Amino acid sequence: VADYVIGSYGTGAVMAVPAHDERDFDFAAAHGLPVKRVVAEPDGAAEAEALEEAFTEHGVAVNSGPLVDGLATAEAKAKVVELLAEAGRGSAKVSYKLRDWVFSRQRYWGEPIPIYFPVTTDGDPRKGDAYSIDYSQPLPVAEEELPVALPELEDFQPGDDPQGCLARVLDWRFFQRDGKWWARETNTMPQWAGSCWYYLRFADPANTQQAWSAEAEKAWLPVDLYVGGAEHAVLHLLYARFWHKVLHSLGLVSTAEPFQKLVHQGMILGADGEKMSKSRGNVINPDDIVSAYGADAMRLYEMFMGPLEAVKPWQTEQIAGVVRFQNRVHALATRADGSAELGDETERLMHQTIKKVTADVDALSFNTAISQMMIFSNHLAGLKQLPAEPVEKLALLVSPLAPHLGEEAWQMLGHEQSLAYEPWPEYDEAKCVETDVVMAVQVNGKVRAEIKIAKDAAEAEARELAAASENVQKFLDGKEVKKFIYVPGRIINFVAK
Repeated sequence: VADYVIGSYGTGAVMAVPAHDERDFDFAAAHGLPVKRVVAEPDGAAEAEALEEAFTEHGVAVNSGPLVDGLATAEAKAKVVELLAEAGRGSAKVSYKLRDWVFSRQRYWGEPIPIYFPVTTDGDPRKGDAYSIDYSQPLPVAEEELPVALPELEDFQPGDDPQGCLARVLDWRFFQRDGKWWARETNTMPQWAGSCWYYLRFADPANTQQAWSAEAEKAWLPVDLYVGGAEHAVLHLLYARFWHKVLHSLGLVSTAEPFQKLVHQGMILGADGEKMSKSRGNVINPDDIVSAYGADAMRLYEMFMGPLEAVKPWQTEQIAGVVRFQNRVHALATRADGSAELGDETERLMHQTIKKVTADVDALSFNTAISQMMIFSNHLAGLKQLPAEPVEKLALLVSPLAPHLGEEAWQMLGHEQSLAYEPWPEYDEAKCVETDVVMAVQVNGKVRAEIKIAKDAAEAEARELAAASENVQKFLDGKEVKKFIYVPGRIINFVAK
């Protein structure tokens, strides 16, 4: 432990763990300091060996006292905190680490920072006369003068001046007020600045008097769902929340939190299972996929690959599956007959599909929604007489995932107005219930056949249907049925001798 403290580091105390920190290890090796291991590999094989480099992985505690030795790293940490708490010498605490946010950019595009500084000069700095800017006295631009507008420029190149291109626009940078010279800040805000509150502007984009109105903010916010990568959680969303908290404290927004739910979409890897990069040569160009298979196939395959949050490898050859599904839906739209009757089985599967796709889309489970529509389309393709209603429902269900396919199928079914104006299909819970089940038929406990039967069929009906099976008859011939066991929806068994 050092004989000094650092105010910006934890509690201020500086410690060294050379056996398990790379920088501490290098320091100890350079100065001949002892290196004491307190974490060993789980198997303990190398515990007594001298370390050639810092062991930074999790393992088991050693040289840490009888109450801690032998515990896995996570358990050891918890035990140490527990012992300190019992002794009244410490307690558990959650700390958050935030990366510094460098807010200035030396470029043209960006919001001007509304700050200016006093200037000392004997002439006119706009004409090239000598000047000195006192950056120790920043002053905010008056609210009535906001926003500060960027000057019109033809040359946006940064040039040789590290202050950026705005420093070259002398007529914009320097101005006089009350007989004194002043200089504007020439750095601009980063893209983070606008993106920290763009969701608020989305609620009222045509408002020319305010960034957003209170009515629009209350009607649209907070954001219900934010879909983004893991990096959003530690960068953009964190900073956006800071801004929102300030705006809430100022009474400019009515909600304390800007986002209600965050979903991290998984990364799509290259076909080799590695992260896509030009250096690996495994990058898939979406334009190539769209050119070869169409935009809808691209969308469907990305969603069908697996759960939204999962990391998934790209496999171009598997796109054929969703292409077949697209072609099947298109073919169904050409066959649909408005005069054909809707059978019970088709009606039941239609309502089951509407129910599942609705729930899956709400849960962002797009892969299982597509799977259910594939099952439904396969059933419809097998019908000799194809009613129009189930195909219409399928076109509506598929449209959010494959909009071109849904729209074209809808028009092929005779509709002139876009399906975008149609309500989402609704299902009848009563019609989702399966009335028939497939049951195994056993003879002396061994499965000999399967039959389709009503879930609540009477015993006599079940026995008659089961006994009518050719394979069951074969195992009952010449035998006396001693007992017939029937549990509706579960067991059919002939006990015969």
